[in-house]
Amino acid sequence: MEQSLIIWLLPVLTLLAGIGVGFLIARLAPNAAPSRTQRQLDDLQERFDAYQSEVVTHFNTTANLVKKLTQSYQDVQEHLSDGASRLALDELTRQRLLAALHADEAAGPRERLTPPKSNEAPKDYAPKAPDAPGTLDETFGLKGKY
Repeated sequence: MEQSLIIWLLPVLTLLAGIGVGFLIARLAPNAAPSRTQRQLDDLQERFDAYQSEVVTHFNTTANLVKKLTQSYQDVQEHLSDGASRLALDELTRQRLLAALHADEAAGPRERLTPPKSNEAPKDYAPKAPDAPGTLDETFGLKGKY
């Protein structure tokens, strides 16, 4: 009787120990994976936020620099205008200098010198006479019979 008890008790205890170990592993393993995934996700989110902040800073700096450049251009234009007014020897020279300085401001969008001859889209083939061979014909470009 003792041996039959051991024969049944040993597998039952092993089964219970296996269930306990499996339960512990199942309990710890899913928490470890989401935790690692969550850390990776948080890291990616942090890097993305830093990138967005860097982009915003870059464009703000660019806008400020362009603003300064525009102001500097206007200051140079005003300085040249004042210099032309003060330093020109006669009225005609003064007017020509001022006209040259302000010519860029008065000019609007540039137009084409010569308008296109037609509004038709360009063809993607070579025009030919109705009875002439096309460029894909085997006799195209040959003179006489060969």
